[in-house]
Amino acid sequence: MKIDINGNSLELMIGDITKQSTEAIVNAANGTLMGGGGVDGAIHQAAGSDLVEECKKIREEDLDGNYLRTGKAVITKGYDLPAKFVIHTVGPVWDGNKQAAKERLVNSYINSLKLAKENGINSISFPSISTGVYRYPVQLASIVAINAIINFLQNNTFGEVTMTLFSEKDYQVYEDALKKALDKLDYAV
Repeated sequence: MKIDINGNSLELMIGDITKQSTEAIVNAANGTLMGGGGVDGAIHQAAGSDLVEECKKIREEDLDGNYLRTGKAVITKGYDLPAKFVIHTVGPVWDGNKQAAKERLVNSYINSLKLAKENGINSISFPSISTGVYRYPVQLASIVAINAIINFLQNNTFGEVTMTLFSEKDYQVYEDALKKALDKLDYAV
């Protein structure tokens, strides 16, 4: 499913984020930036060891040795990935606190989009942030993600945003969230 928003496009697709050829892909990272499981591990593996080295440098120089905070984003090269850049963001761990988790998840999407725009990036692929090992319920996360992206695209000239979803089930959930968001905005699907 692909729609136009203010001259920008938002597309939902099923796929492997490490194979996306958008200028940037988003890594649902952990705060260490050193890789891990799920999307984070797959991106680090596909990008090669240079990604870890750049992440170490960011941790040391830009973050003063600290972890990247939830909702924040940093950018690295893509190395062996088709994408030129990886934007790393830490999504919230689901703890049942809907409002706090929602705010942090919105920040992950918006800060990633802002960082892409600041770096002249016109196309970006997102995974479903926080819905894996961080246990954010995909039905709730999809609504937050879609609304955050739509809001950003309505107010910015950007380009292409792709939600690269892991399964048909996740695709259906995100498609439902997108259709509901568009109904509220009175967009034709």
